[in-house]
Amino acid sequence: MSLDTPTCFRHPDRETGRRCTRCGRPACPDCLRDASVGAQCVDCVKDARLPGESRWRGSWRGDRILITKIIVGINVLVFVLIGLKDGTFDGTGPTSTRLALFGPTLHTGDYYQLVTSSVVHYGFIHILFNMLVLWQVGLVLEPVAGRLRYAVLYVVSVLAGAAGAVLATPHVHVGGASGGVFGLAAAATLVMHRAGVRFWDTGFGPLVAINLVLGFAIANVSIGGHIGGLIGGALATEAFLQARKNNTPILGYVGAAFVGVVSILLALAVAGR
Repeated sequence: MSLDTPTCFRHPDRETGRRCTRCGRPACPDCLRDASVGAQCVDCVKDARLPGESRWRGSWRGDRILITKIIVGINVLVFVLIGLKDGTFDGTGPTSTRLALFGPTLHTGDYYQLVTSSVVHYGFIHILFNMLVLWQVGLVLEPVAGRLRYAVLYVVSVLAGAAGAVLATPHVHVGGASGGVFGLAAAATLVMHRAGVRFWDTGFGPLVAINLVLGFAIANVSIGGHIGGLIGGALATEAFLQARKNNTPILGYVGAAFVGVVSILLALAVAGR
């Protein structure tokens, strides 16, 4: 047995070059289970936990992606209702226009647009792509983060995405869940990276990078919204990780709330340009 080669945490006599994508511990093939991204050890599969932290257990604990399902359900329902009301599903109707993010109307008091813009989508392909990525991220991140943290991360990412969109294109109507989705993808990437998974092996890191590049090449894509959501999600996640590291979980929520408030203030400050 080589002293330089790690051994399985459950079978010390077995050398292995593989690690759990959640807790980062070395594990042999018999102790790993394939996951949506990478592989997880049998303990993390059982407990669905962050490294060193038990899963938050609330009601409906049998449904591991309840919040993801709720977010997807709300987006799909609102998309259908708006389409039926406006007579079009391409996001150009009066209801979509009123709910979408638009600097001048945000500046005059339509503050609800910071949130409602996240459920406005410009066609079936737009919402399909956003919900598909959201579902894939949710399968990995929600069981690890817990429902409350996951929901907070999404809301903060939506607000940060709105701030980025207004900052970049204040006089363009912007809609879509992309800010929230990019924020969650950044969160999943950061958590997995801290657990020892290389950036390019996380799955979500490369996905975010590719879509950011494509955003510059494809017309009518809110680059500001994507980047804003990514930054907001990463900062909120870092707040949670540092709070967990220092055993002060409440400070994680305080840090995430701070990111959300700063995002709102920034959006309002630049909306009237």
